[in-house]
Amino acid sequence: MDSIAILLGSTFVLMLLALPIAFAVIAGSIITLLYIGGINLMAIPQNLFSGLDSFSLLAIPFFVLAGSLMTSGGITERLLALANALLGRFRGGLAMSAVLSSALFAGISGSAVADTSALGRILIPSMIRSGYAPNFSAGLLAAANVMAPIIPPSIPFIVVATLTHQSIGTLFLAGVIPGLFYMAAMIFLAWWLSRKRGYPVQEPASGREILMALRDAFFALALPIFVLVGIRSGVFNITECAVVAALYALLVGTFVYRRITLRVLVDAFASAARTTAVIMIVVAAARLFSWVLAYLGIPGLISDFALENFSDPLMFLLAMNLLLLVVGMFIETNAAIVMLVPVLYPIALKLGVDPTHFSVLVVVNLCIGLITPPAGLCLNIATILAKTDLEDGVKGVLPFLALAIGILAILTFFPGLFLWFVA
Repeated sequence: MDSIAILLGSTFVLMLLALPIAFAVIAGSIITLLYIGGINLMAIPQNLFSGLDSFSLLAIPFFVLAGSLMTSGGITERLLALANALLGRFRGGLAMSAVLSSALFAGISGSAVADTSALGRILIPSMIRSGYAPNFSAGLLAAANVMAPIIPPSIPFIVVATLTHQSIGTLFLAGVIPGLFYMAAMIFLAWWLSRKRGYPVQEPASGREILMALRDAFFALALPIFVLVGIRSGVFNITECAVVAALYALLVGTFVYRRITLRVLVDAFASAARTTAVIMIVVAAARLFSWVLAYLGIPGLISDFALENFSDPLMFLLAMNLLLLVVGMFIETNAAIVMLVPVLYPIALKLGVDPTHFSVLVVVNLCIGLITPPAGLCLNIATILAKTDLEDGVKGVLPFLALAIGILAILTFFPGLFLWFVA
């Protein structure tokens, strides 16, 4: 028990001291191994490397690169123009188009944090200038971009599939219906709140303007469709699909939109490299942390406790949801996945939980953590862009957070709503 206390305590204290999560996890693991003694410390670099030694994880840098290239190629403006053309005529049309833009952009980047930063820089100031409250604008953008890791391509689904030896394509397909359902619910809530608060109506776009916006965004919209068709048909595996998506984004940005120059290309590669490095360091650190947990026998203790107290699969899922909601408040999504899924997944299988259902709940749950204080990255980014404080941003995001938790409950109780699309 002393070793467990040292592991968790040292890691948590280092996080409180503002050490990046990945390095706090690595340092906490090293401190614990030194305390135990008698362990060859070569196990540390070996586990860090083994956490990254997966062909499937190669999909992550290529999907990140595809998103970076499409952003650099002017995709953001075209998607926003299309969303505004379709929904601008309604009360709160700019808020609704922000949600639709987030959904469209999610099918390209797979990163909620990247989407919040890219779209928020344009949409949040625009909404505030149009008369929307800053905290509403921040809360809406942060909550809307929770879709990014749910709608394929999804980096968290790649990580979950790698850890549990499931098909990445299956999990991608399983995220389609929850992502679209989340989008529709968020659009409705944005419209209802805008109507209730008297937010403005934009000038409606003509049929010609809608067609022109659709034509301009055609190649951008084709990328997520291309990914889904490639996966569904079995033409590509996930890594091959990611490579082709990056090549597609490069060709479209260079020869169709004509926005990618050599300088832009270098910046896009640099941005993708930085994002990939952050993700991979977190994955490697969490793999080491999971190995230390296994060495201390913690997964066995948790498994015995769960099997003794949760004979009903539904009760286990509800308890898991509560645990993940709390964890998501403090720990980054991918780090939490790598740390907790190896512990929870075997328990779920023993209780007869469908592996795909389990995976979707884990990803959706931890993505909600992106808008929960104090560590919700999307919420923090959005409040900074809205030039408001976190407390005010929390007030703005609360209606959307409540809706997200309601959607999580629906996915928990009614898995058939989305599992049919996988079959």
